[in-house]
Amino acid sequence: MTAVPVTRHVVVMGVSGSGKTTVARGIAEATGLVFAEADDFHPEANVTKMRSGTPLDDEDRWPWLADLAQWMAEQAAQGTSTIMACSALRRAYRDVLAGGPPSVFFVHLTGSPELIEKRIFARTGHFMPASLLASQLAALEPLEPDEAGLVIDVAAPLADIVATAVRAMEALVPGVG
Repeated sequence: MTAVPVTRHVVVMGVSGSGKTTVARGIAEATGLVFAEADDFHPEANVTKMRSGTPLDDEDRWPWLADLAQWMAEQAAQGTSTIMACSALRRAYRDVLAGGPPSVFFVHLTGSPELIEKRIFARTGHFMPASLLASQLAALEPLEPDEAGLVIDVAAPLADIVATAVRAMEALVPGVG
């Protein structure tokens, strides 16, 4: 019997504009985890829907979430640790993601709606319009006590957010890249 390598899998979650990609890339740089942007896994139909200002429904999300979980599971099977930027707004979505690799640690980025809206308006080249922020905030289900993870306010400096997340991850699975 072959031993399964110990890996860690992190999902940086939150509403659009919370800084998921920036924080996940910072954690990847600090730890060597392989980065993935969940938005890159969306089929074109989902992207078109969001660009038009129409929120995705669960029928749009389930296959996408299953693909994300499968990608993390495949990486784990190869002994590769991962970090992913993914909204993961609802517990049911996080449960699908957590069903892929042996374990998933969530970093929930949160902040005031005003700050997040300001960030959305400031960015360029993203398909998610600010008009969908309200629907994301309404759908958001905070991490529950039985979910491995932590909540970080995005008003803090980026370096502090990354350092806090890395310390929490290290406490969970020491020495795993």
